[in-house]
Amino acid sequence: MRQNPSFVMTDVGEIRRLIERNPWVTLVSHTESGLVASHYAVLLDDAREDLTIVGHVGKPDDMIHGLGRGELLVVVQGPHGYISPGWYGDGPAVPTWNFVSAHLSGVPELLDTAENLRVLDRLVDRFERPMPHPRGMWAAPNDADFVERLERGTTGFRLTPTRVVGKRKLSQNRPGETVDHIVEMLRAEGPHANPALADEMARARAARSGL
Repeated sequence: MRQNPSFVMTDVGEIRRLIERNPWVTLVSHTESGLVASHYAVLLDDAREDLTIVGHVGKPDDMIHGLGRGELLVVVQGPHGYISPGWYGDGPAVPTWNFVSAHLSGVPELLDTAENLRVLDRLVDRFERPMPHPRGMWAAPNDADFVERLERGTTGFRLTPTRVVGKRKLSQNRPGETVDHIVEMLRAEGPHANPALADEMARARAARSGL
C-alpha cells in the first residue's frame, strides 16, 4: 500500500480500533505455488496492548498458506466509498475513493489446542454477545465432543506484526468546509450514500480540529 504523508496512520490505538470494528480480514501468503488469499475473522490478543492478533483458518488452508513457515500479510479494511468530484465545489476535480485500511505483516505463531479453543470461544462470544439470546460455543446442544471435533478442523494462530502500514484517506488534504460537505452528502440519500464512511470522516475531522 503506497503511503502518503497526508494520510499516514501510525497511532496504535487507532489501528486497534480499526481491527476491533472490522474483524473480517484478508490473509495473504506467498507460497511456492504463488499468492494465496483467504478471508477470516480475527481478534486483538486480549493479553496484549499492541497490534497482536489471534485467529484461525480451517484445514487445509493452514497447509495451503504454509501457515507458520513464512510471512503472512493481514489486510484490514475499514469504511470506504466513492467520493464524487461534484462534492468538491465548482473547481477542477476528479473522483476518488476514501478509505481506512491497515496491513499487518509477520510470521504467525501456531496455537496449541487449548489456546485455539480459547480463541474460538472468544470469537463466538464476540459476535453472539449482542444477540437477544446469545448461544456460546459450549452451549447446548453443542457438547464437548462436538466442540473438540470443531477445533481439530482448524488451526489457530497468533500474529505479532513486524511491519505495519496504516492509511486513513479521508479528504484530510481538503479544506474543512469541503470535508463537512462531503460528510453531508455521504449521509444524504443517493447512489453513494455511506453513513459509516461519513461517521469516520466526521470523527477524523473533529480530531484534527480539536473538537
